[in-house]
Amino acid sequence: MPATPEILFQKLEELGIKTETHHHDPVFTVEEAQQVSRTLSGGHSKNLFLKDKKGDIYLLVCLEDTKVDLKELRKKIGAKNLSFGKPDLLMELLGVTPGSVTPFALINDKDASVKVLLDSEMEKEEFLNFHPLINSQTTQISLKDLKLFIEATGHEVTFVSL
Repeated sequence: MPATPEILFQKLEELGIKTETHHHDPVFTVEEAQQVSRTLSGGHSKNLFLKDKKGDIYLLVCLEDTKVDLKELRKKIGAKNLSFGKPDLLMELLGVTPGSVTPFALINDKDASVKVLLDSEMEKEEFLNFHPLINSQTTQISLKDLKLFIEATGHEVTFVSL
């Protein structure tokens, strides 16, 4: 059973991570998220669930306006023919549906089978904003605390320049 936002918030609290959460109408795309009134400062994200021909799975986390060239990314990370992962695999590994993809979903990847890629541009933001496992909320967190959370789930963070 995938974690709920309440379980996520409990885990963040256990790790001493402070966050601020904003409630809004559900959004399914970056474009829809841009229409939501934003009271949280900082970088807003785009999160891509990717798979390559070798079977490696990636979660690419970048700023919402970042242009992602999958062919170029593939070269940088040594992947073979990157494509978007299927919704059933997304649910199986991260416990979320398309439109709710978030680094917070790594809480559900108990085997740490998803490789985490963070856009190096995110290092310029004081705070970052992500869905807390549900697309009707946005949670603000610092990059330092995001890395702490990701590592606490058993994942390594790899920064990539997009």
